[in-house]
Amino acid sequence: MPHSPALIGPQPIRDGQPVRVLIVDDSAVARAVIARMIEVMPRFEVASALGNVAAALRFLEMDRVNIILLDLEMPDIHGLTALPDLIAAGQGARVLIVSSAAEDGAAAAVQALALGAADTLVKPGVGSFAGRFATVLEERMSRLFDIVPDLPDGRPPAISAPREFDIVAVGASTGGIHALSQMLRAIPADFQPPILVTQHLPASFMGYFAMQLAVLAGRPCEVASEHMRVRPGRIIVAPGHAHIRCVRMTDGVAIRLSEQPAPSGCTPSVDPMLESVAEVYGPRGLGVILSGMGRDGAIGARRLTEMGGSVLAQDKASSVVWGMPGAIAQCASAVLPPENIGRMIASGRRPV
Repeated sequence: MPHSPALIGPQPIRDGQPVRVLIVDDSAVARAVIARMIEVMPRFEVASALGNVAAALRFLEMDRVNIILLDLEMPDIHGLTALPDLIAAGQGARVLIVSSAAEDGAAAAVQALALGAADTLVKPGVGSFAGRFATVLEERMSRLFDIVPDLPDGRPPAISAPREFDIVAVGASTGGIHALSQMLRAIPADFQPPILVTQHLPASFMGYFAMQLAVLAGRPCEVASEHMRVRPGRIIVAPGHAHIRCVRMTDGVAIRLSEQPAPSGCTPSVDPMLESVAEVYGPRGLGVILSGMGRDGAIGARRLTEMGGSVLAQDKASSVVWGMPGAIAQCASAVLPPENIGRMIASGRRPV
């Protein structure tokens, strides 16, 4: 029986409860094939498979789902145009873009992530659904529900008295691009401390990702290169094939690239960035951990706090996946939504 609209809201998933999936794709063949794949996944069930956005919005007025699988190139309305409305109508549902357009350049994928999609997955051609696609789809949907225990007392750490900082180093993964967008919008364009960003993305996405951040932040943003200088008023993004580290030079601070395996197994990894910020900037370094799966950043965040710096974590309610911020929440100076983190950074100060 459909749920009353008055009862609709974010729905926690309990042990043994299936994850409900809504498929939105104009191809009847794709809908049928993806639905059959999901029906044999133990943890997931198909709530509905619909051919256009209007039908999906009508469905979401009456029922709830946990995941929306959304194609981008549809005849009635493009998926990017529909995405904000579907996110709002989904009331807590995570949107996973499943589209061949996600491969055509990072542009469509990065735009979708910036608008609030949780993740993207390239949809194979209609005759090419065999192979690993079902396995990858199940993995992508599963990691949207990475469980991290609440803090022992159920409350975030108190925010301490503010103190100045000289650099901001941000780490993020799944769901992090949207959070980063929200955070940057709250920081004025004349903000001077440099901002380093390590976001888990393929190398092919990084150029367009940097362009997007430059527009959002109203400041220059570049993909890091060897020996690049860390300068005021700029954003530096880790490349997809290497970690970034800060090193002290006679004329300031420079970036070194490293391809050494990181404990998290991620490339790029947040840990080397934060560890180097701890060594170079010490108590004047500020780390930020946004939405993402796993524990990347936990080692670096601990080192930064040991050296007198501070870290801020995104709160659980606003995170697509609370793995990374949840892993450092107990050592964080504050646990906040991204826009509040941005406002705190914009003040030019940090909590101690």
